[in-house]
Amino acid sequence: MVGVNREMKGLVKANRFEVRLRRGTLRDKSHFYNIAQGSLEELRYCFVLAKDLGFMKENKKWLDSAEETGRMLYGPIRSIQ
Repeated sequence: MVGVNREMKGLVKANRFEVRLRRGTLRDKSHFYNIAQGSLEELRYCFVLAKDLGFMKENKKWLDSAEETGRMLYGPIRSIQ
């Protein structure tokens, strides 16, 4: 699960970075932030599923980490809406 966590957090960060590099419209930025949010929700689902299937004993720290990442996304998303 550590690899999945790193990969998904990397996708979220990559989408945020791409938004910064692009000098596109607010619509473009909103699109990439939405992709990042979708990746984060997929990650959360993977943590819940892994626990349900018995691959993880506890997923709280992983869900907390995903929550923290979500808070980092919320500010920029709110600023462009």
